[in-house]
Amino acid sequence: MSFTDTEKTARFSIIVPAYNSEHTLAFCLQALTGQTLPKELYEIIVVDDGSADSTPEIACRFNVRYISQKNSGPASARNAGVSVAVGDIILFTDSDCVPNQNWLEKMVKPFSDPNVAGVKGCYRTRQTELIARFAQMEFEDRYDLLSKSRYIDMVDTYSAAFRKEVFLEMRGFDTGFPKANNEDTELSYRLAAHGYRMVFSPDAVVFHTHPATLSRYLKIKFWRGYWRIIVYHRYPFKAVKDSYTPHVLKIETALTALSFPICLISLCCPGLFLLVLGIWTLVLALSFPFALKTYTKDRIVGLISPGIILLRSGVFAAGSLMGIAQCLINRGIPSKNSRE
Repeated sequence: MSFTDTEKTARFSIIVPAYNSEHTLAFCLQALTGQTLPKELYEIIVVDDGSADSTPEIACRFNVRYISQKNSGPASARNAGVSVAVGDIILFTDSDCVPNQNWLEKMVKPFSDPNVAGVKGCYRTRQTELIARFAQMEFEDRYDLLSKSRYIDMVDTYSAAFRKEVFLEMRGFDTGFPKANNEDTELSYRLAAHGYRMVFSPDAVVFHTHPATLSRYLKIKFWRGYWRIIVYHRYPFKAVKDSYTPHVLKIETALTALSFPICLISLCCPGLFLLVLGIWTLVLALSFPFALKTYTKDRIVGLISPGIILLRSGVFAAGSLMGIAQCLINRGIPSKNSRE
């Protein structure tokens, strides 16, 4: 987007929810205050979600609008930021993200098309830990998938932008999601269900810290599986196909979930355990295309990928099964502000 005199009257609002973010917030805000677009074109809003550390003091060191609320989760914090935003385009990033200097410029460029309602950027990392590098390769794999679609149905809040009028029409993020987990997926699917178009902007980069240990990574994947099922309960057709999730990942998860009851039955019928081993071997085989692609970029991570994918499939399947149980018991998590 080239900014003529008329377009310079536009305003952009960047919203950063923060909760006990004293170790990362300064890096985020320093990057946001040094964007390539003129400072008069955008505002930065920090929403303190009930922090108990020095997050308020750090935020106030910068030229930002600071608001605070009782701890209510990032969905609520983002909605609160939008309620005071003056921009026609609202953007979100997280307090542990460090946007590139041209991030804002790249995020708002697609809105020159009046049909675009939402834009998604991408993650990069400078970490050297093996698990963090594997996590980055997962994102790279998804970005390859997104790049094949003209329009997408997933905008993650680490690098997200929406037309404010559309966001308000959709009543924002559903605060029934209490943690930073799939509330952005739910909003994205809701926007797509109403016919709004979203696009991927791969040049809009934020740097992020991925989980560095296997235990932390697997814990995150467990809860990803749980909350994704809650979302699929509302939008079941997305469980079959979306623009963000590789089909093989869904197959790996389904196969691993199938192996759980067979494994239990094998306690009484030991011969069935061979079937379990066969399923796990198939999951490993399905991981090889990802491992080979990763190997060309990071040899060590490529070599360990099949083992991590088997573990990932197990915890994701376990979280998904717990999500299914939750939906069967309570028929999903009640929506507090969704029109669905």
